[in-house]
Amino acid sequence: MKVALITDVHGNASALKAVLNEIDQMDEIAHIYCLGDMVGIGPATNEVLELLFSRKDLSMLTGNHDEAVLAIINGEPHPEGHIHVREHHEWIAKRMHPEFITKLEELPRTIKHTIYEHSVYFTHYHIESNKLNEHISKNPFSKIVEPSLANLESLFNDHHHELIGFGHHHPTHHFKNDRTIFLNPGSLGCTVEPIAPYAIVTIEETGIQVDLEKVSYDNSSFLLSYKSLQVPEHDFIIRAFHGGQKV
Repeated sequence: MKVALITDVHGNASALKAVLNEIDQMDEIAHIYCLGDMVGIGPATNEVLELLFSRKDLSMLTGNHDEAVLAIINGEPHPEGHIHVREHHEWIAKRMHPEFITKLEELPRTIKHTIYEHSVYFTHYHIESNKLNEHISKNPFSKIVEPSLANLESLFNDHHHELIGFGHHHPTHHFKNDRTIFLNPGSLGCTVEPIAPYAIVTIEETGIQVDLEKVSYDNSSFLLSYKSLQVPEHDFIIRAFHGGQKV
Protein backbone atom coordinates (compact mmCIF):
# COMPACT_ATOMS: atom_id res chain seq x y z
CA MET A 1 0.00 0.00 0.00
CA LYS A 2 1.29 3.45 -0.93
CA VAL A 3 0.19 6.70 0.69
CA ALA A 4 1.26 10.30 0.14
CA LEU A 5 2.10 12.70 2.96
CA ILE A 6 1.83 16.46 2.60
CA THR A 7 1.97 19.15 5.26
CA ASP A 8 2.05 22.90 5.87
CA VAL A 9 0.36 24.00 2.66
CA HIS A 10 -0.04 27.45 4.23
CA GLY A 11 -2.47 28.92 1.74
CA ASN A 12 -0.30 28.18 -1.31
CA ALA A 13 -2.72 26.85 -3.91
CA SER A 14 -0.13 26.90 -6.72
CA ALA A 15 2.17 24.51 -4.86
CA LEU A 16 -0.73 22.31 -3.74
CA LYS A 17 -2.08 21.95 -7.29
CA ALA A 18 1.36 20.95 -8.56
CA VAL A 19 1.78 18.26 -5.92
CA LEU A 20 -1.75 16.88 -6.25
CA ASN A 21 -1.37 16.75 -10.02
CA GLU A 22 1.83 14.73 -9.67
CA ILE A 23 0.27 12.39 -7.10
CA ASP A 24 -2.74 11.89 -9.35
CA GLN A 25 -0.44 10.54 -12.06
CA MET A 26 0.50 7.70 -9.69
CA ASP A 27 -2.29 5.15 -9.92
CA GLU A 28 -0.97 3.15 -7.00
CA ILE A 29 -1.43 5.90 -4.35
CA ALA A 30 -4.23 4.66 -2.07
CA HIS A 31 -4.62 7.74 0.13
CA ILE A 32 -3.24 11.19 0.90
CA TYR A 33 -2.68 12.53 4.41
CA CYS A 34 -2.41 16.27 5.04
CA LEU A 35 -0.74 16.96 8.38
CA GLY A 36 -2.02 20.41 9.27
CA ASP A 37 -1.52 24.13 8.68
CA MET A 38 -3.57 24.20 5.53
CA VAL A 39 -4.15 27.94 6.08
CA GLY A 40 -2.18 30.92 7.32
CA ILE A 41 0.78 32.75 5.74
CA GLY A 42 -0.31 32.33 2.09
CA PRO A 43 -3.50 34.13 1.01
CA ALA A 44 -5.27 31.42 -1.05
CA THR A 45 -7.23 30.08 1.92
CA ASN A 46 -10.48 29.16 0.20
CA GLU A 47 -8.86 27.72 -2.92
CA VAL A 48 -6.62 25.49 -0.82
CA LEU A 49 -9.48 24.27 1.37
CA GLU A 50 -11.68 23.62 -1.66
CA LEU A 51 -8.93 21.53 -3.26
CA LEU A 52 -8.45 19.50 -0.08
CA PHE A 53 -12.03 19.05 1.11
CA SER A 54 -13.29 18.15 -2.37
CA ARG A 55 -11.18 15.00 -2.47
CA LYS A 56 -12.47 11.62 -1.29
CA ASP A 57 -9.00 10.11 -1.02
CA LEU A 58 -7.56 12.61 1.45
CA SER A 59 -7.58 12.89 5.24
CA MET A 60 -6.56 15.99 7.20
CA LEU A 61 -5.75 16.98 10.75
CA THR A 62 -5.41 20.44 12.24
CA GLY A 63 -2.29 22.49 12.85
CA ASN A 64 -1.63 25.51 15.04
CA HIS A 65 -2.45 28.07 12.32
CA ASP A 66 -5.74 26.37 11.42
CA GLU A 67 -6.80 26.33 15.06
CA ALA A 68 -5.66 29.88 15.80
CA VAL A 69 -7.70 31.21 12.87
CA LEU A 70 -10.74 29.22 14.05
CA ALA A 71 -10.33 30.69 17.53
CA ILE A 72 -10.63 34.20 16.08
CA ILE A 73 -13.66 33.24 13.99
CA ASN A 74 -15.38 31.77 17.07
CA GLY A 75 -14.52 34.68 19.36
CA GLU A 76 -12.24 32.49 21.47
CA PRO A 77 -8.85 33.39 22.96
CA HIS A 78 -6.03 33.61 20.45
CA PRO A 79 -2.78 31.91 21.54
CA GLU A 80 -0.35 34.29 23.19
CA GLY A 81 2.48 32.44 21.48
CA HIS A 82 1.06 33.64 18.16
CA ILE A 83 0.50 37.28 19.11
CA HIS A 84 2.93 38.41 16.41
CA VAL A 85 0.65 36.91 13.72
CA ARG A 86 -2.72 37.86 15.19
CA GLU A 87 -3.36 40.59 12.59
CA HIS A 88 -2.50 38.13 9.85
CA HIS A 89 -4.81 35.48 11.33
CA GLU A 90 -7.60 38.06 11.55
CA TRP A 91 -7.09 38.84 7.85
CA ILE A 92 -7.36 35.12 7.00
CA ALA A 93 -10.38 34.65 9.28
CA LYS A 94 -12.34 37.47 7.65
CA ARG A 95 -11.87 35.92 4.23
CA MET A 96 -12.50 32.25 4.98
CA HIS A 97 -15.68 30.97 3.35
CA PRO A 98 -18.25 29.91 5.99
CA GLU A 99 -18.63 26.44 4.47
CA PHE A 100 -15.09 25.54 5.53
CA ILE A 101 -15.37 26.63 9.16
CA THR A 102 -17.40 23.65 10.39
CA LYS A 103 -15.34 21.27 8.28
CA LEU A 104 -12.12 22.51 9.87
CA GLU A 105 -13.65 22.30 13.35
CA GLU A 106 -14.49 18.65 12.78
CA LEU A 107 -10.92 17.63 11.94
CA PRO A 108 -8.89 15.67 14.52
CA ARG A 109 -5.44 16.49 15.89
CA THR A 110 -4.12 12.98 15.41
CA ILE A 111 -4.68 10.01 13.10
CA LYS A 112 -3.69 6.45 14.01
CA HIS A 113 -3.76 3.39 11.77
CA THR A 114 -2.52 -0.15 11.77
CA ILE A 115 -1.57 -1.15 8.22
CA TYR A 116 -0.21 -4.69 7.64
CA GLU A 117 0.43 -4.88 11.39
CA HIS A 118 2.50 -1.67 11.27
CA SER A 119 1.51 1.11 13.67
CA VAL A 120 1.25 4.49 11.91
CA TYR A 121 0.71 7.81 13.69
CA PHE A 122 0.13 11.24 12.16
CA THR A 123 0.00 14.61 13.93
CA HIS A 124 0.91 18.20 13.14
CA TYR A 125 3.56 18.08 15.86
CA HIS A 126 4.09 16.42 19.17
CA ILE A 127 1.46 17.06 21.85
CA GLU A 128 1.74 15.61 25.34
CA SER A 129 -1.08 13.17 26.02
CA ASN A 130 -2.51 15.33 28.81
CA LYS A 131 -2.73 18.28 26.41
CA LEU A 132 -4.47 16.57 23.49
CA ASN A 133 -7.77 18.29 24.25
CA GLU A 134 -6.39 21.66 25.32
CA HIS A 135 -7.53 24.74 23.41
CA ILE A 136 -5.00 26.26 21.01
CA SER A 137 -4.79 29.34 23.26
CA LYS A 138 -2.98 27.11 25.78
CA ASN A 139 -0.22 26.42 23.22
CA PRO A 140 -0.56 22.61 23.45
CA PHE A 141 1.95 21.78 20.72
CA SER A 142 5.42 21.02 22.05
CA LYS A 143 8.33 23.36 21.45
CA ILE A 144 10.08 22.77 18.13
CA VAL A 145 13.34 20.83 18.31
CA GLU A 146 16.10 20.88 15.73
CA PRO A 147 15.98 17.96 13.28
CA SER A 148 18.04 15.02 14.53
CA LEU A 149 17.32 11.43 15.46
CA ALA A 150 18.20 12.01 19.11
CA ASN A 151 15.94 15.07 19.37
CA LEU A 152 12.99 13.31 17.76
CA GLU A 153 13.45 10.18 19.87
CA SER A 154 13.33 12.39 22.95
CA LEU A 155 10.39 14.45 21.69
CA PHE A 156 8.23 11.45 20.80
CA ASN A 157 9.42 9.22 23.65
CA ASP A 158 5.81 8.74 24.76
CA HIS A 159 4.83 7.25 21.38
CA HIS A 160 5.58 3.75 20.14
CA HIS A 161 4.87 3.52 16.43
CA GLU A 162 6.74 2.31 13.39
CA LEU A 163 5.98 5.51 11.46
CA ILE A 164 5.44 8.94 12.99
CA GLY A 165 4.49 11.55 10.40
CA PHE A 166 4.32 15.22 11.30
CA GLY A 167 4.86 18.79 10.08
CA HIS A 168 4.99 22.21 11.79
CA HIS A 169 8.77 22.63 11.46
CA HIS A 170 9.20 23.49 7.79
CA PRO A 171 12.46 21.67 6.89
CA THR A 172 12.26 18.04 5.77
CA HIS A 173 12.96 15.47 8.52
CA HIS A 174 13.68 11.80 7.76
CA PHE A 175 15.26 9.80 10.56
CA LYS A 176 15.07 6.14 11.53
CA ASN A 177 16.11 3.94 14.41
CA ASP A 178 15.54 0.21 14.85
CA ARG A 179 11.90 0.81 15.73
CA THR A 180 10.54 4.08 14.31
CA ILE A 181 10.67 6.22 11.18
CA PHE A 182 10.30 9.92 11.99
CA LEU A 183 9.03 11.70 8.88
CA ASN A 184 8.25 15.33 8.12
CA PRO A 185 7.98 15.73 4.33
CA GLY A 186 8.69 19.47 4.65
CA SER A 187 6.44 22.45 4.19
CA LEU A 188 4.69 22.15 0.85
CA GLY A 189 3.78 25.82 0.69
CA CYS A 190 6.64 27.69 2.38
CA THR A 191 9.93 27.18 0.59
CA VAL A 192 12.82 29.39 -0.49
CA GLU A 193 12.44 28.32 -4.12
CA PRO A 194 9.50 27.27 -6.31
CA ILE A 195 9.74 23.61 -5.35
CA ALA A 196 7.08 21.83 -3.29
CA PRO A 197 8.13 18.78 -1.22
CA TYR A 198 6.04 15.77 -0.24
CA ALA A 199 6.61 12.10 0.57
CA ILE A 200 5.42 8.74 -0.71
CA VAL A 201 5.30 6.00 1.92
CA THR A 202 5.11 2.35 0.90
CA ILE A 203 3.72 0.13 3.65
CA GLU A 204 4.02 -3.62 3.12
CA GLU A 205 4.05 -6.67 5.36
CA THR A 206 7.85 -6.67 5.21
CA GLY A 207 8.26 -3.05 6.30
CA ILE A 208 7.91 0.64 5.50
CA GLN A 209 9.79 2.56 2.82
CA VAL A 210 9.91 6.35 2.44
CA ASP A 211 10.58 8.23 -0.79
CA LEU A 212 11.05 11.99 -0.50
CA GLU A 213 9.70 13.78 -3.55
CA LYS A 214 9.48 17.35 -4.82
CA VAL A 215 7.86 19.09 -7.75
CA SER A 216 8.76 22.37 -9.43
CA TYR A 217 5.98 24.86 -10.11
CA ASP A 218 5.42 28.45 -11.22
CA ASN A 219 4.96 30.52 -8.06
CA SER A 220 5.04 33.97 -9.66
CA SER A 221 1.30 34.66 -9.41
CA PHE A 222 1.28 33.32 -5.83
CA LEU A 223 4.09 35.67 -4.74
CA LEU A 224 2.48 38.63 -6.51
CA SER A 225 -0.82 37.94 -4.72
CA TYR A 226 0.71 38.88 -1.36
CA LYS A 227 1.02 42.49 -2.48
CA SER A 228 -2.04 42.70 -4.73
CA LEU A 229 -4.27 41.41 -1.91
CA GLN A 230 -2.46 43.56 0.67
CA VAL A 231 -1.71 40.66 2.96
CA PRO A 232 -0.55 42.06 6.32
CA GLU A 233 3.26 41.97 6.69
CA HIS A 234 3.57 40.68 3.12
CA ASP A 235 7.15 41.90 2.64
CA PHE A 236 8.24 40.19 5.87
CA ILE A 237 6.40 36.97 4.96
CA ILE A 238 8.12 36.72 1.59
CA ARG A 239 11.51 37.26 3.23
CA ALA A 240 10.93 34.92 6.16
CA PHE A 241 8.96 32.09 4.52
CA HIS A 242 9.88 32.28 0.83
CA GLY A 243 13.51 33.27 1.01
CA GLY A 244 12.94 36.76 -0.36
CA GLN A 245 12.19 35.41 -3.83
CA LYS A 246 11.76 38.02 -6.55
CA VAL A 247 9.05 37.82 -9.17
